[in-house]
Amino acid sequence: MILEIILLALILFFAFIFVVAYKMVTPPREIKNWTPKDAEIEYEEVTIPTSDGLKLKGWWIDRGSEETIIPLHGYTSSRWGFYIIPMIETLAKSGYNVLAFDFRAHGESEGKYTTVGDKELIDLISAIDWLKKEKPSSAKRIGLIGYSMGAMVAIRALAEDERVCCAVADSPPMYLDKTGARSLKYFANLPEWLYYFVKPISKIITGAKEVNPIGYADRVKKPLLLIAGKKDPIVKVEEIKEFYERNKKINPDVELWITEAAHVRTIQLMPEEYKEKVLQFFEKYL
Repeated sequence: MILEIILLALILFFAFIFVVAYKMVTPPREIKNWTPKDAEIEYEEVTIPTSDGLKLKGWWIDRGSEETIIPLHGYTSSRWGFYIIPMIETLAKSGYNVLAFDFRAHGESEGKYTTVGDKELIDLISAIDWLKKEKPSSAKRIGLIGYSMGAMVAIRALAEDERVCCAVADSPPMYLDKTGARSLKYFANLPEWLYYFVKPISKIITGAKEVNPIGYADRVKKPLLLIAGKKDPIVKVEEIKEFYERNKKINPDVELWITEAAHVRTIQLMPEEYKEKVLQFFEKYL
């Protein structure tokens, strides 16, 4: 009888773990009615094919420039994210072309599962491929601004895609396990130790590889602005500082801005200073 109870408890536990893992890799989609037109910005609805067969939805904003900036949203967000919309307005009204799109399994894009920084690099590279093919005169120089998961992708792209000139990385996770465990508590209000049961099931579901951006600290040699918040419950300032200290040994154009904000909330805490700093960075390096 005791063995049967233990067996039933184990079955229920792993069934619960599977449900949690599935929900973590299939986040709710953020879709809103706002478009750049609401900010009096002309735009074009675009569909971007990925190299692995998905279709990503996005907006193309042509400001007649040779420079394009691509904002990259975080996990559970989209091009309607609270930090993406003001950056679209700021960048476009400052004269930059903007290509904003939803990562796979987010917003209006195809894809069943998010891989939190792995296959999302395919999405970005495919977006740059589309940009170079469809808008070549507008994409002579390309910059990125990424948030959380999008910041991970931006850092990877700096090292892996020669077409990217520079990037801003706001609240980039550095260690997948540490951030994953904290995220389980932050997003699902579950104990962090459950992550180590959830992780292998998530990897089986998605087929994703583990991405630890800290490993790119020895590879990125292009201008990079890192933004970290002291009140961030998901990514510790010390982890971003570790990347910065390692990267500056090979990269004279890496900068670190530490604020009092929570995760990707600096733009809310100090909006004008944030926009000014981002624009100064792109003006200098893009």
